[in-house]
Amino acid sequence: MRLLPVLCVLLLLMLQAVTGLPPGRASAQDCERRRGFCSHRSCPPGIGRVGLCSEQEFCCRMRWYP
Repeated sequence: MRLLPVLCVLLLLMLQAVTGLPPGRASAQDCERRRGFCSHRSCPPGIGRVGLCSEQEFCCRMRWYP
């Protein structure tokens, strides 16, 4: 019975690969909704990476809020 959840997860991952949906892909609008900004190649020092804007841009935002 413990094997059933593992099989379901594997099936979902296979279906996602078949449909061509990239895992964890975001857009600039999604980054702005996270209160972040897009940065080319890397985030500035002291600012953390929270996602992707494109293949060469990262979504960055301050790690701590006041």
